[in-house]
Formats: sequence, C-alpha cells, structure tokens
Amino acid sequence: MTHGHGAATPQTPHNDQPRTVLLRRGEVHSPADPFATAMVVERGHIAWVGSEGAADAFAQGVDEVVDLDGALVTPAFTDAHLHATSAGLALTGLDLTRARSLADALDLVRAYADGRPADRVLLGHGWDAARWPERRAPRREELDAATGGRPLYLSRIDVHSAVATTALLDRVPRIRETAGFHEGEPLTRDAHHAVRAAAFAAITPSQREEAQRTALRQAASLGIGSVHECGGPEISSPEDFTALLALAEAEPGPRVFGYWADRDLALAKELGAIGAAGDLFVDGALGSHTACLHAPYTDATHTGTAYLDTAEVAAHVAACTEAGLQAGFHAIGDAAITAVVDGIRQAADTVGLARIRAARHRVEHAEMMTPATIAAFAELGLTASVQPAFDANWGGPDGMYADRLGADRARTLNPYAAMLKAGVPLAFGSDAPVTPLDPWGTVRAAAFHRTAEHRISVRAAFTAHTRGGWRAIGRDDAGVLVPGAPADYAVWQTSELVVQAPDDRVARWSTDPRSGTPGLPDLTPGTELPVCLATVVGGREVFVRPQG
Repeated sequence: MTHGHGAATPQTPHNDQPRTVLLRRGEVHSPADPFATAMVVERGHIAWVGSEGAADAFAQGVDEVVDLDGALVTPAFTDAHLHATSAGLALTGLDLTRARSLADALDLVRAYADGRPADRVLLGHGWDAARWPERRAPRREELDAATGGRPLYLSRIDVHSAVATTALLDRVPRIRETAGFHEGEPLTRDAHHAVRAAAFAAITPSQREEAQRTALRQAASLGIGSVHECGGPEISSPEDFTALLALAEAEPGPRVFGYWADRDLALAKELGAIGAAGDLFVDGALGSHTACLHAPYTDATHTGTAYLDTAEVAAHVAACTEAGLQAGFHAIGDAAITAVVDGIRQAADTVGLARIRAARHRVEHAEMMTPATIAAFAELGLTASVQPAFDANWGGPDGMYADRLGADRARTLNPYAAMLKAGVPLAFGSDAPVTPLDPWGTVRAAAFHRTAEHRISVRAAFTAHTRGGWRAIGRDDAGVLVPGAPADYAVWQTSELVVQAPDDRVARWSTDPRSGTPGLPDLTPGTELPVCLATVVGGREVFVRPQG
C-alpha cells in the first residue's frame, strides 16, 4: 500500500479535519458496488465507492491518492464487548492462558513475581483448570509460596471466579464471612467482587492508563475501529470508566462507547455511558458453575447463581426505557435468559412493546437459548451481544460445556443460525480478556461453529462483527462502506476472496460473479487470517503497519 502525491502516511492530529483521500487499485467490500476497487473519503465520511475507471475523475481533486496494490478494504470491526483495562493488563501482565498445567502456572507466577518487585499487587488472568491434567485450581498456600507472601489476584479465564494469596485476602475486611468464600476453593460471587476491587484499587493511575492504551492500540492493530466498553461497579470503577472515555477522546484510536452496568441510571448518565447495560449480572458463568440453569449441572448438584430476578429486570428495563437509555444484562444460563425475557415482557406491559423494541435493549452472551427465548428476543427487539470464540474454546463433545452440562445440552449452546433465522440482531465481541481480541478469528468461529447446525455464513458473521455492533448502539448508518457512512475502515493483506456459507451448494452458487455478492477472505480453519495494514477511524489513520 503506497501513498501518492509525494505524501508520506498522513498523521492527522486528533482534532483536525481529516484529509480527502482516494484509495484505488484494491478490493473495496461494499454493498453499493460488489465489484468496487476504489473509494473516496472526505470530511471523515465515505464520499464515493466505485470502479477503477471512474476513479480517474477524482484523482486531481483530492489531498492524497493511496495505491492499495490489490489490498482489501472493509468496514472496521466493532468489538461489542470489551473490558479495556483488564484486557490491557492481560497483555502487559501475567497471562496464564498459555499455562498447560498447574505446575506450569505456578512457575509463571513465580517468574512474574520475581520480575515485578515494585508492584503493590500482582495481577494475572486466564487460568483454566479444566484444561490442566491436575484438574484443579491453584491453592492459596501454593500461591503464597510462589509469590513470597505478596498480594496476588488471578482471575479464571471467564473472570467469574479467582484465586488470591493470603496477603490480598487480608486487605478485605470480613472476607471469610462473605458470600462466595469457601475455604480451599476459588472465590465467587460477592467475595470475588470484593477481592477484585481490592486488587484493582492498588493499581496506580499510570498503570491503568498504560493498560487502557495497550488494549486500544492492540484493537486498532487488528482492524477494530470501535469498541463497547462494559464497565460497572462490580467490574471496574467510575474512575476507570471515565479515564478510558477521556483517553479515547484525547488520542487517536478506536471509538469507545461505554456501558455502565448499574441500576443507578443517574450515575450511568453522569459517567457518560450510553446505556445502563453490559455486564449487569443476572447470573455468572458456566466455567465457574455460576451460570443459572433450569436443571442442575452435570458435574455439580446445584443450578448456579441468580443475581437478579424477573421483577428486578422488569423494573430496570421500564426505568431505562422511560429515561431514554439502553438497558442490558449479562445472561448465560437458560434460567437467567428466561428471567430476562419474562422481565422485559413485564416492562413491555408497562411502557408498551413499541417503545421496548425502539430502545434496542441488549443481552450479553445469551448462550443457553431455547426456541422460546429466541422467539422472544425477536419479538422484543433484543440485540444478542455474543462471543463466538466461547464456542471455539469450550464447545464440542470434549469441551468445558460438555463437562458442565453433558453432551446433549452442550450441543444447544450459541445457536447463531437459529437466532439469525428468527430475526434476532447479532453483535459480535471478544469479552476480552476472557478471549483475545481477534476479529477474523471470531468470524471464523461463527462460520465454523463446533456444532454444525449453528454455523452461519462468513458474510453474516462479518456483518455481525461490523454493522451489527453499530446497530447495537442504535446506529443504522455505519459499519458499512457506502456514501454518507463514517469512514471507519481497515486495509488488509489477504488471499483470494471467496463467498463461504455453511452449505457448500450456496457457497458455490454465490461465487458466480452474477450473484453480485462481494467476497471475503477464505477463513477455512488452517488458512492464514488476513493481516491488518492500516486502520482508519473517522478518516484519521489510527494504525499503520510498519514497513518491512
């Protein structure tokens, strides 16, 4: 990708008007013209999309010409569920997702503690005992020994339970009497939230800013142009939330849309949130046995944990609808999703179904869906903010879902095809740091779902990860490269473009040029994913891959 008119790559100051640019000699993924090879960007918006021959007419009237040299241009991705500070800390701190055993994890903890002698608290993330031969979490005395008795917080990969050292527990008053504390077991529920708050309170503002900047730069380097930050009193802090919004405003990078998971609507508005939504917990997570189920876990004697009931859901949704705010909830288990659906139906009886639908309330994760709850999502206009990498990580007959639920129930999880068929809007995200920022990998995970009947086409998955994220915040004019849309796009080095669908006959038919379907990269498992060359937000470059 080269820049003409003798200009180097423009580094536009964040608050200045972006330049007028013609991109040409590439592949432009646009419904306006399935064969487009060129695009004009003006005043931060797409001004024109079309063919190479027509591009000549624009070449003299722009500030810059970019020769794409065959590269692909697509809308930038939107990650619809992110925890920026935690994601950044996972990138800069102790990452246990690569630990292949308990012994390996303890070695990593020991080395990390030795290398960070000045940290007031040691932070790590990503352990998953279900993948280890020992099949158990680290014990406190093992962590005390590995850290030399220093404060340490280690979140499980789903971030719904954690282990901690004695020195950190001693900082939390009455922790051993708090719900979710069981001697010798990982922390869950209120005990986990209290210990996490104590750990994160020890982070300095400069550490937090470094983590947030790292997460946003990583997102930009992967072609992500906007993120939905899911903050809240049980996840982060008001200071963390407002600092991220301020950082995104001050520096070039992805757009940040903030959700604050709190029933205090006044506070959500005061903090600059676009919704009292996100991880407003109705339940927990399957891996931690805290997702709320109708029938008991296969590997436990209980049905998980309910944090909000139907009446509380109804009251929150009605209040948000009246206040002009999006409501939303974290719901994974089938009982939790039922509580959400029943609660929103009750709210519709109070404020009217049309107003509920117009508000585009959302549900995060929405994993254990049934035909009845899928139909209800469609009826109530609910957006499902989902994470296909969850299935890639934990689905299949030998995965964590099958351990927790048994093979039959596990096969019903994350039914994206049925949701789309019913008209449920999907928005894709990572829930980073639960799974890494990886947009093309996310699209691949949905298109090659471990349960074949739940697979969707690459095109539908790509739409859910681009336009779907914008629709989830109430914007229908973005996430697509058509004239008038915001100039949020990414440039990719990739292989030949194809059209992939779950049914091979559809895929073959759709590659006929007469079908007019713009192609996308081949995401067949084992193929190399596209490499991001540049990311542009509002006409301003926020990432350019270094040459060489």
